[in-house]
Amino acid sequence: MKDIIFIEPNSASHVYQGLAKDYAAIETPTWSLLLAQSCRSKGFDVGILDANALRLSPQEVCDEVWEQRPRIICFVVYGQNPNSGTANMVGAYQEAEFIKNKLLTTQGTMFGVGSTGYAPKIVFVGSHTSALPLEVLEKKFVDIVLVNEGVYALHNLLSSKLTEKELETIKGIGWKIGTSLILNEAEKLVPHDRMDIDLPGYAWDLLPYKENPFDLYRAHFWHTNYKTDERSPFAAIYTSLGCTFQCEFCMINILNRTSNSADVVSSDFNVMRFWSPEFIIKEFDKLADYGVKNIRISDEMFFLNKKYYEPLLDLLIERDHKFNMWAYSRIDTCREQYLSKFKKAGVNWLALGIEAASPTIRQEITKGKFKDVDIRDVVKKIKNSGIKVVGNIIFGFPNEDYPEMQQTLDLALELKCEFTNMYCAAALPGSPLHRKAKENNWELPSTPQEWSFFSYECKPLPTNHLSAAEVLEFRDKAWEILHADPDYLKMIEETFGADSRQNLEAQSKIKLKRKLLTHV
Repeated sequence: MKDIIFIEPNSASHVYQGLAKDYAAIETPTWSLLLAQSCRSKGFDVGILDANALRLSPQEVCDEVWEQRPRIICFVVYGQNPNSGTANMVGAYQEAEFIKNKLLTTQGTMFGVGSTGYAPKIVFVGSHTSALPLEVLEKKFVDIVLVNEGVYALHNLLSSKLTEKELETIKGIGWKIGTSLILNEAEKLVPHDRMDIDLPGYAWDLLPYKENPFDLYRAHFWHTNYKTDERSPFAAIYTSLGCTFQCEFCMINILNRTSNSADVVSSDFNVMRFWSPEFIIKEFDKLADYGVKNIRISDEMFFLNKKYYEPLLDLLIERDHKFNMWAYSRIDTCREQYLSKFKKAGVNWLALGIEAASPTIRQEITKGKFKDVDIRDVVKKIKNSGIKVVGNIIFGFPNEDYPEMQQTLDLALELKCEFTNMYCAAALPGSPLHRKAKENNWELPSTPQEWSFFSYECKPLPTNHLSAAEVLEFRDKAWEILHADPDYLKMIEETFGADSRQNLEAQSKIKLKRKLLTHV
């Protein structure tokens, strides 16, 4: 009987539709790995069940839980994209409800109800849970929620017998007595100077067993230059947590929540914490030993603080593991003098938060902190260094009309980034934009599927001028326009080869079905 099992839910088909089978990335379960290693370092018996990578059904998840019989079942709900912590709740809810129903029904004697009395606590942790802890706790199948990253709360839960008297004293959790929902006093985050100690790396060895467990995971389609047979093995890793910026549309920092106040949002907790370069390089060394070559550096802002990224890049250059990596940068923090070092260390792609072409729109969504730099010049310098560019753009910010969205599409066509992510604006739970939407009674999604950028049910934020359907239709047509552009396709072929162009064209033929656009 284990102390805890961390479950990565399977929401792929709901979140990605037809892209799930062959094209969407399958990432290593970053936070499950971090939490498992942290709890294991305190002497607890832990396990990881990656239902996403294994594509398990709720029944199969339930069967595995019975095999391991943990005291705590912890659903860890994050994702590849900022919205995924909310969108992936669909799989977590389904699996948790299935397990709880098995426990409560008379047919559920496989769990020992009425005989051994096995009744584990179902715990939720993740970005959506931190944003809306009471909403999650209201679910009948959820016993406890963790409000923020949950490291110290988990340690204390596992040290207890989970009695009501003990739960009353554990900071950083929400729990219930009957129908009463209780939020205990907030718990602190792991402080910067304790990162190497209290979040001591990744429990890579607990990944689902295969000859090489990393073969279960695959890089983003573009990460391997659109070569479909080179995407595995793959891993994702943080070298820092959090972000110092306060963008209106972003909920990333809600994970840093240290207040139970109902009106707080992610921008209230804009802090960054780092592992030491000397500590985190050991995790890269482990990945090299496993034969991993494709790596996502998942930091929200890796290209920001040279005090941390420069020594780490030096250590990676020294090791020469021949990694193929990608990382994030803002366009106004990308320093030209370091690009060659990034490239030499194996960072072959930089993902840029371009967001919108209009400087006015960019200023509004980043609270005036966005430096008005020449986007074209930044992209050109990155490309000249030999690094490929992922351009992240968003359509449908509150003050946008068709001309502003067209301006962003025109910029994407001009820049010809080696890959372009196109999203619709969403007032994600935990973001400042979500608070504004609530204050203004804007219509918001009501299900996890409606929050998903690529789902059938996708329901983006309407603007002051356009409906949600009009924004979504523009985004989907913009995607088609870019991937039918002969100059763009020519660039892909010249850069990566004819086979890569063919692979990209095959992907672009997969049309997303949209409930809002059934009239189109």
